[in-house]
Amino acid sequence: MKGIVCKICGYIAINGKTPDKCPVCSKPGTEFAEKADAIKTAADPKNMNDSEKKHVPSFLVVKQCGLIPGGCIDVHIKVGTVIHVMQPEHFIGHIDSYIDGEFVSRTSFPSDKLNPATVLHVKAGGCKISAVEWCNMHGAWIGETTV
Repeated sequence: MKGIVCKICGYIAINGKTPDKCPVCSKPGTEFAEKADAIKTAADPKNMNDSEKKHVPSFLVVKQCGLIPGGCIDVHIKVGTVIHVMQPEHFIGHIDSYIDGEFVSRTSFPSDKLNPATVLHVKAGGCKISAVEWCNMHGAWIGETTV
C-alpha cells in the first residue's frame, strides 16, 4: 500500500497528503517521500497467514467506556490476532493511530516489558479507525475498523 513516509521518524501519512510538518517529529514536509510499498496489508483478511496474524493490528471496540462515562467508546488496538514477540532483536516499535485518515497519536514501545497494544477513547461513533504498527524486522502493517 502506498504511503508518504517521514524519512526521520517513519511516520506514514495514509491520507495521501504530504503534511507541512511531521505530526510526530515536527520535521518539515520536505523530509517526506512517497513509497509504493510503505504499508503491508493482509492479502485475504478472512484467511490470514501466520505472519499476517502476528502483524496486522486488530481491534476490540467497547461501546461503554470504563474510564470516561457518557458518550465515550473505547477502541483497543493490539498488534495481531496472535501476540507479537517483544524481544531486543525482534519487536514492535510503535503503533500510529488515525481517525478518518488523520493522525491522532503514536504509542511507542521502548521496552520488551511492554505488550504491543494501545487504546483510543473516541468521543462519538461513525468514524474509521486505522492503526499502523511498525515491526523492526517486517515493516509497517495496517489494520482498520469502523466505530
